[in-house]
Amino acid sequence: MADEYPGVIPMLSYENCPAALDWLARAFGFRERARMPERDGRIGHAEMETDQGVIMLASGPPGYQSPATRCKEYERIRLWLMVPWVVDGVLVYVDHVDAHYERAQSAGAKILSPPEDLPYGRLYRAEDREGHRWMFMQRPERRD
Repeated sequence: MADEYPGVIPMLSYENCPAALDWLARAFGFRERARMPERDGRIGHAEMETDQGVIMLASGPPGYQSPATRCKEYERIRLWLMVPWVVDGVLVYVDHVDAHYERAQSAGAKILSPPEDLPYGRLYRAEDREGHRWMFMQRPERRD
């Protein structure tokens, strides 16, 4: 079982985890591999996979506020979220970043920066519906 998981796994909480699971699959192409609902409909634990990794998700505890909710209430948070960079977030490697970008944009992801070529790869940045920030990157072609 331990071999099924990479060495580091991001864990994210959502105000509406069931909706987040569905949206992340539609927008970012993640595949759901586990969903463990609580009796009240909240998610106690969920897992989504990409071609190269796993993300764990759950409903936040009572009173939890997503980054999007906190941003509405606190000026200081709004200020540092005005930049397109991913200050706190998740980096996901994908094989075809431009196609991934089109999919995310079509599903309503907030695009923070369009695909761009950098020395370490081609990438774009997006925000999900609850304000979690994501960076999707395609590795540069190897030069042997």
